[in-house]
Amino acid sequence: MPSCLDRAAHSALRAEFPLLEQCVYLNNNSTGAVPRGAERVLRGYWETLRTWRDDVWQDWHVGLDRYADGLAALLGAPPGSVVTDANLSTLLARVASCFDYRPPRDRVVVTDLEYPTVPFVFRAFGRYGARLTVAGTGGPRLDQDALEEQIDERTLLVCVPHASFTSGATVDLPRLVARAHQVGALVVVDAFQTVGVVPLDVTTLGVDVVLGGAHKWLCGVGTAFLYVRPDLVPQLEPAATGWQAGDRALTFQPSTGWAPGARRFAGGTPYPLTSLVSQVALDLLAEVGGAAIRRHSLALTQRLLDRADAAGITVVSPREAHRRGGVVCLDVPDGETVKRRLAARNLICSWRGYLRVGPHVYNSLDEIDEFMDALNKELGR
Repeated sequence: MPSCLDRAAHSALRAEFPLLEQCVYLNNNSTGAVPRGAERVLRGYWETLRTWRDDVWQDWHVGLDRYADGLAALLGAPPGSVVTDANLSTLLARVASCFDYRPPRDRVVVTDLEYPTVPFVFRAFGRYGARLTVAGTGGPRLDQDALEEQIDERTLLVCVPHASFTSGATVDLPRLVARAHQVGALVVVDAFQTVGVVPLDVTTLGVDVVLGGAHKWLCGVGTAFLYVRPDLVPQLEPAATGWQAGDRALTFQPSTGWAPGARRFAGGTPYPLTSLVSQVALDLLAEVGGAAIRRHSLALTQRLLDRADAAGITVVSPREAHRRGGVVCLDVPDGETVKRRLAARNLICSWRGYLRVGPHVYNSLDEIDEFMDALNKELGR
């Protein structure tokens, strides 16, 4: 075991995730394992439905706020600066609806390594004048120079992934934020691929907007989050909105203004179950701590890199620790078939053009070796 987690603590953590009893699970960059404590929440939710009283909404709102503020703490942000909703697409569109896309500042710059959600949403806002620019080289690694060359006084928003879903390559956020702010542009960060495995301090970075979700490295289910820099919030009024964003929402009286903080980006009636379930894993991860999770992740991904090099397998992900997220992507022949064959052996990864191997804090070096031994056999090495 890496020294950042002692054996007893690591064994206790693993015991909280039943999925690990069934397989070697290295697919956390796609969907994280869910802790057994989620079952208690689900049973409690059913009991609430079975014995329904409207008063339950008071506790549910407390639970929703607790989860949002727990995410804020994870991001180094103050309470009240994060709101949750069903998915990242919904929240991104809500942010996008805050702006008038009028010349001369009408450009939205994205990279060619972003998840398809982002360019799709901003292309839709083309009907309101948004002009989308896609920067990059088409390769698995981000060309940050090419990205920053596209950022000028006409740029309204720069939207980037903290790490690419295809390679795990991370963006140099301090450098990017400095460049964007120099010309008056705002930076929107899609942190879905990193939050929970790579520490992110939004206050220190001065980043404007961060989005992410629960079902990958946060080991939750069916919910996404939005952080907006607190001093920026008063300047933004989403056109895509709902009654919970109003200043009198919970009084059930007509609102005359916006709710304070990030809640002005809320939508309609919330769905509390996913936040309640996701809280279980957030508590477990917070107990381990972001720095320890990152050290453990780097030890596991380094073992993957070393084993791949020894086998002559092409590594697509960055080798530098500060440039890679939690996933190592391998270029292997007929990768999708290889992924299925490994799954038949209960060795679980994913394939998105490359074989993606994403160990988390509850995985071990022994599991990495077991996986790579099997991969070498599949490849005849």
